[in-house]
Amino acid sequence: MKKQALLVGINNYQGVFNLQGCINDVTNVRNILKTYFGFTNKDIRVLIDERATKTNILTRLGKMVKEAKKGDFLVFHFSGHGSSIRDRHNDELSDHMDELICPFDMNWDNGFITDDMLKEILIQLKKGVNMEIILDSCHSGTGTRDFIPGSMEGDLITRCVNNRFLRPPVDIECRSDGDEDKLSPAKTFRTDSEIVLNHILWAACKDNQTSADALIDGQYNGAFSYYFCKHIRENAGEITREDLHTRIKNSLKYNNFSQVPQLECRNDLKSENIFKHEAVYDR
Repeated sequence: MKKQALLVGINNYQGVFNLQGCINDVTNVRNILKTYFGFTNKDIRVLIDERATKTNILTRLGKMVKEAKKGDFLVFHFSGHGSSIRDRHNDELSDHMDELICPFDMNWDNGFITDDMLKEILIQLKKGVNMEIILDSCHSGTGTRDFIPGSMEGDLITRCVNNRFLRPPVDIECRSDGDEDKLSPAKTFRTDSEIVLNHILWAACKDNQTSADALIDGQYNGAFSYYFCKHIRENAGEITREDLHTRIKNSLKYNNFSQVPQLECRNDLKSENIFKHEAVYDR
């Protein structure tokens, strides 16, 4: 049995506006994996900024999934821009929304990673391979910047909040202009039952919300990733997924973040501890 993690964080983008908390998210998640869950340096692959290209992300993730064997434990964490677009194939408007995560070399001519691309990798997970996925990016939204008043939780102060939604250019948005009533409801990373059942998926927000890139206690972080790691540390790694989800949700609400984090997995796995890797998941 082995452990493998791929952690991706992008602050400095090529051609689109930058973020500030994504690399801190990566170092934060890396620290909890090493401190509480037995990961070593050689178990963790980190891709940041210019190394986090579409090719590198998909190649590293695909290799990790393909080589995993029964009993292995995998983690994939992405912190960066997210977006969503109506998809078009052969000049015909498709009937669904493609959800995107945005690599360093993001561009609107197929320079993004869609939910379908992730699905093609995840369906290759072998039976008995355990995988936990953490996405701290936006799934939809309309703005590129947000601000909330300062709030306090003990000595913790939060303010100066940017969101991680990358709005498509006008020509891309025009693909579905006037056709909204004809299209099926948007599918997301989380609602595709074909890929949800073979892994555990954490998402920083609902599919109609944005994910905050926030100044928290003097440093920029993804608000979701910050509280994800904070509550794991407070419980020395011994916390169920269901309890962790509740605590993150409460912390975000208490500190005036509008996003509502999502946890998608089989119900019986919600009562198990986070990053539990002894269990074999039947599919």
